Amino acid sequence: MSTNVPKGEFLGHPKGLFLLFTTEMWERFSYYAMRAILVLYLTDTAQGLGWSNADALELYGTFTMLVYLTPLIGGWIADNVLGQRKSIILGGTLMAAGQFTLGTPHAWFPGMEETVFYIGLALLIAGNGLFKPNISTMVGDLYQEGDHRRDGAFTIFYMGINVGAWASAIVVGSVVAAFDGTWQVGFITAGIGMLLSLVIQLVFAQKLLGNIGKVPAAALSKQRQVDSSKKEPLTKEEFDRIKVILILGVFTIIFWAGFEQAGGLMNIYTNQFTDRSIDMFDGWEVPTTWFQSLNPMFIVILAPIFAALWVKMGPKEPNSPVKFALGLILLGVGFLFMVGAVLEQGGDPSIKTSMFWLVGAYFFHTMGELCLSPIGLSMVTKLAPLRLASLLMGVWFFYTGLANYVAGFVGSLVGGGHGAGTEADMINNAMSIFSGIAITSVVSAIILFLMADKLVHWMHGAEGDDHTTMKEELETASQSA
Repeated sequence: MSTNVPKGEFLGHPKGLFLLFTTEMWERFSYYAMRAILVLYLTDTAQGLGWSNADALELYGTFTMLVYLTPLIGGWIADNVLGQRKSIILGGTLMAAGQFTLGTPHAWFPGMEETVFYIGLALLIAGNGLFKPNISTMVGDLYQEGDHRRDGAFTIFYMGINVGAWASAIVVGSVVAAFDGTWQVGFITAGIGMLLSLVIQLVFAQKLLGNIGKVPAAALSKQRQVDSSKKEPLTKEEFDRIKVILILGVFTIIFWAGFEQAGGLMNIYTNQFTDRSIDMFDGWEVPTTWFQSLNPMFIVILAPIFAALWVKMGPKEPNSPVKFALGLILLGVGFLFMVGAVLEQGGDPSIKTSMFWLVGAYFFHTMGELCLSPIGLSMVTKLAPLRLASLLMGVWFFYTGLANYVAGFVGSLVGGGHGAGTEADMINNAMSIFSGIAITSVVSAIILFLMADKLVHWMHGAEGDDHTTMKEELETASQSA
């Protein structure tokens, strides 16, 4: 952990937490606004690039994979060269440039639309690699080892992520609709969100974070060694803890490969096969992007409930691996709702399914996410050796990157690969994909349940013995947020 943490608290936590909360909130607004319209822009034949569904979903998977792979490089750069604070500023600048590049009107570079598009994506990928692992690691750096408030801090931080994600899909969908389906305006809106994130970090970081994130973690770790000329090897305990991170990371691939269908296959299914009209508002049609705000909305609503649930369970509260397994089961239940939607169609593409199937799917996916994602972020900061903190956070996102690639590949099969396929083919393939993900999730959960005790043993006490205090903090933090 970095030294010289500024004094002063708000809601029982260092004030720097709320700076990181706000910085991440606007960065996630930017990312999810872009993600909400990316596939729709690619497949739009009028004002987009006119790609096939399969090609768009494959590109989506590759892009989101790289978004989560580059933090592995960015974490190493922060740990060994730049430090976390400089990495965040440089990464945010590149991401803002990428969003505005995507927002370039086609008329400015006729015949070069795809080239400009790829440049914008490249800037986003590079910038995200520097930003993403370091903002999360700095949350953990605000707390001394063994501080029971750390899990509560990640609950607050995670709610910041989801406030940004919730607002993004609604705002970007409304803006695009107001400008007659001009997708570039949506990308510019995302760019403005990224600029706000940068300005907030630049103005308040020194006051609220002090020296946190200024010194590369590898250098800080070396300073703390008795013999600074000798690099201490990893201990057996550290190796065991790293093994837990790597093993649980494999199961996160399965979870996120299903969950990330939200921005790809489920997005297209919503657009083409869901009845989005509301009779009580004279048949007004809900914009497709708005459904992607369901997940973050449910996060904000359900996080305090989950925290209270862990409190009520007392000594029976599940450990982290078991919570991961529960997350996988809930993901599978969510996809049963998507199976229900396809069954309602009965193979007839002219039948539009009820939007309540989607609401149910997102509801259970959200509960699964609450059992897995914030727990995972907190776990990495507790288990990772100091000199490898940002690197291992990058490894954690690396797993999510692989999951996103798998998600794009699986989603692309809805059209029968790269062939256009008929709408009836899409429905049949969607049934196979949704049911396949549900079965895979449940089987993986059973395997993880069987491994849980061994993984907890390898954590060597990182789960802590102060469960009651931790639960109280989680409840307080979630309710305050």
